[in-house]
Amino acid sequence: MTARREDDFAKALTAQLPALRRYAQVLIGNKAAADDLVQDCIERALRQSAKLEHLQRIGGWLRSILHNLHIDELRRKRRQGGTVELADVENSLMAVAPARDTAAALDLHRAMSTLSLEHRQILLLVGLEGLNYKEVAEELAVPLGTVMSRLARARERLRFALEAPTQGPQRPLSDKSA
Repeated sequence: MTARREDDFAKALTAQLPALRRYAQVLIGNKAAADDLVQDCIERALRQSAKLEHLQRIGGWLRSILHNLHIDELRRKRRQGGTVELADVENSLMAVAPARDTAAALDLHRAMSTLSLEHRQILLLVGLEGLNYKEVAEELAVPLGTVMSRLARARERLRFALEAPTQGPQRPLSDKSA
């Protein structure tokens, strides 16, 4: 890689960090674990920087790396069994929300945790990152109709979860049809 390309890559990578951290925090729901995931993502991106042909696609490329690392970690945890680390809950949305917003943050966290990973991804990419449907479809390698369908279902399930009375921890809803 030329010095110019390395410099351009470093600048583009740095510009993506805030969005990458937001994406990781929504996927995981924990600031410290999200920061660790972002760090792992950046390490992998630096090692594989030659594989990125078009620098303007770095955002999607980084989110793909981050997503794959997250899925790998979920699989590893599933094989090991469930444990809860203090670091996993100390920076959760519920713990760091200002007192007046704690109830709303708790409701949102609970509602988001009921959604499948696919639905959380779609809500994040469209709602928070501002990507259009076509960009989301390209990034996730799914048809445009699937993006629209998942987004509609995600919004509907989030609305339902926010309106439902609190009944303790709920399992994420899975939707294999979308």
